[in-house]
Amino acid sequence: MDVQIHLPSHVRVADDRDDETMINANVHLVTPGETITNDPQFMKGHGAYNDGDHTLVSSLGGVVDQINKLITVRPLRTRYSGAVGDVVVGRIVEVGQKRWAVDVNARQHAQLMLSAINLPGGVQRRKSESDELAMRTFFAEGDMLVAEAQSVPTDRSIALHTRSTKYGKLRNGCLVTVPPALIVRCKSHFHSLPCGVDVILGLNGYIWVAAHVAAPPAIDEADARVTAEALYSNQNDEIDVATRLNIARVANCIRALASHDLPVSDTMIMYAYEVSLAYDQPAELLTASNARDVATQAQLMVQQSME
Repeated sequence: MDVQIHLPSHVRVADDRDDETMINANVHLVTPGETITNDPQFMKGHGAYNDGDHTLVSSLGGVVDQINKLITVRPLRTRYSGAVGDVVVGRIVEVGQKRWAVDVNARQHAQLMLSAINLPGGVQRRKSESDELAMRTFFAEGDMLVAEAQSVPTDRSIALHTRSTKYGKLRNGCLVTVPPALIVRCKSHFHSLPCGVDVILGLNGYIWVAAHVAAPPAIDEADARVTAEALYSNQNDEIDVATRLNIARVANCIRALASHDLPVSDTMIMYAYEVSLAYDQPAELLTASNARDVATQAQLMVQQSME
């Protein structure tokens, strides 16, 4: 069976586009095979290659970035690459020798070493063979956790740690996945919304939406003793129906924002939540028209608040 493929008769240069096709005056969108520039003074970076006499061509679809004379193309949708200090939400996929493999939406699994977690009781000591034998009592396959990126070596593998009391196993909630580029980097990624729902915005695109947990009373961290039940329990708490509906509503609001490529932050989520109250059931937000309405009105409310 013959297949006819029709190609464009010419290739447009990204710099010659009309302003109406651009997000703003400083953003150039290109498609694979599209000419970026013919100027010989520029050098090719990631996502670009030389084609002929000083012609830079995009090898993927994305946004053109220029750093001095270096031209790179940043893909619109990509895997999480990782950076030191990032807060990430992940899922345990494998228990190995003195380490766990964690799915963090990256090109390869992150590593959580046994030496990089808090032991029950808050004891600070070297991990022994008994601790290695009990690794599945800490984290088992399928467990969700929030951690911090400790290091990102040259091979782009990510090493995690959960030594702080705000990191560890996650319970009483659900996971929402969005493109990592939509997560707004801010001072804190742990948010308690006024609707009684806690949200952890992982910079890897994994968002944990859960029932609100009251903050523990202020104590001297040197004297803190955290029990194994509090740190590594697999038992969810009893959650009332109203809280479950709020969790589902917040999760669907996040999905609505992500489906329209809007940035995801605690402010945007709350605006979307307020708009979504016009619908009785959270499931109504899953329809395309209602999701578009929620996302559009939330974006308008953000713009009005900035004026």
